[in-house]
Amino acid sequence: MIRALVLSALLAGSAHAACPPAPAQPTTDQAAAWAAQAPDRGPLWRISRGGHSSYLFGSLHVGKPDWAYPGPALRKAWSETEVLAVELDPADVGPTLAAMQQAEPLPAAMARRIDAQARAACLPAGALSTLPAMLQVSTLMLMEARRDGFDVLFGQDLMLMARAKAEGRPVQSLESVQEQLAALEPTDAELPAVVDGSLRQLQRGRMRVPLRKLAEAWSRGDLRTLGAYPRWCGCADSPAERAWLKRVNDDRNVQLAARIDALHGAGQRLLVAVGALHMSGPEALPRLLAQRGFTVEAVHPAK
Repeated sequence: MIRALVLSALLAGSAHAACPPAPAQPTTDQAAAWAAQAPDRGPLWRISRGGHSSYLFGSLHVGKPDWAYPGPALRKAWSETEVLAVELDPADVGPTLAAMQQAEPLPAAMARRIDAQARAACLPAGALSTLPAMLQVSTLMLMEARRDGFDVLFGQDLMLMARAKAEGRPVQSLESVQEQLAALEPTDAELPAVVDGSLRQLQRGRMRVPLRKLAEAWSRGDLRTLGAYPRWCGCADSPAERAWLKRVNDDRNVQLAARIDALHGAGQRLLVAVGALHMSGPEALPRLLAQRGFTVEAVHPAK
């Protein structure tokens, strides 16, 4: 989530044909048609305990313009809740952005490879150099996603937060910026393999296929395919990559579940929007919440 919030400002388009295209903003008529006709996308659960219910939505942090509108089930969940809970509220990012831009310089060879990919993505010279390593790599991945029409500006989290702001709905962060950054950045031992794996995928044009597969699985709420993500993403081929991916995804779920539990337990009716990969695997959030005494019912896709 922090990658989408911090890096969306860096994703500048270019008229050059080889550059990832900037997303076209929908017209008023297009937006109205898409909003009226939006199908349900992404997994959604009702979670109940203590005499009231909240909802848990597995989001995708990038999207296409017509994907950004909630379908009937998510609209109903919105109408039955009063607080939006997300991994990070954009308002929490600003105070620590300056600190993020004082990262230690990368090894020269790694920095040159990242710079070469940044030029290929038509990013301005030096646009990434002050960010932590994985935020630099993530920007390149997000730029590559644009070639298939995906953009962070149309991710479900940002669209839901924009709606909450427009309606004056409270937004709760489930994590701090520091917690996400600590999870995102590889250890010194992991860094070479993790960055090298991502850059090799970019250099060989192998980033787009797994992204499309991820998006399609998310759209139909296919938890089995999402749960197998480490086996087909091309991003978990080494022990270092697998350890980093586990920390970024699975290891955060225990704390996320605890904070959802606390907010719901305080009487708040929540719509929780968290990345869909957190909803799959042995430490899946629905499973952890069930262990905490919640009744967990699938809404989409219905079981």
